[in-house]
Amino acid sequence: MSAKEFTIVRDLEGSPERVWQAWIDPAQMTAWMHPRGFHTPLEQIAVDARVGGSYAYTMVDDETGQAYPSAGEFLELDEPHRISMSWGSPGDAVADAPRITVELEPREGGRTRLTFTLQGIAGQPGDDDVYDGWDEALANLRSALQS
Repeated sequence: MSAKEFTIVRDLEGSPERVWQAWIDPAQMTAWMHPRGFHTPLEQIAVDARVGGSYAYTMVDDETGQAYPSAGEFLELDEPHRISMSWGSPGDAVADAPRITVELEPREGGRTRLTFTLQGIAGQPGDDDVYDGWDEALANLRSALQS
């Protein structure tokens, strides 16, 4: 795996337990796990939330209908503090895939600080690629938690 990585930090409404559920519950993932201009159909999300378990979801471009499948394996689950998982295309070898780590830290007022790190892909604000896609998805997560 490459040393390339980026981190996005967000303060969110809701407890770490609530944010944790948004990451592993397909009914909640459908509302946020995609950038602007895409949607993630509930029937295209599968989650086996255990270490060694897999997950998969497919984002669909609202304009073209083109599907973008993603999949990975849960590498670490420390509820409700930390999730670590491989992230790539279905069938990618876990050892070679980028790795996402989500850390959830309780904050005052029942809020949570989410620290999202993606190792294996370089990204930066304005790249119109992976960084911006996750930045927009995490903005969707913030909105979903506020409703």
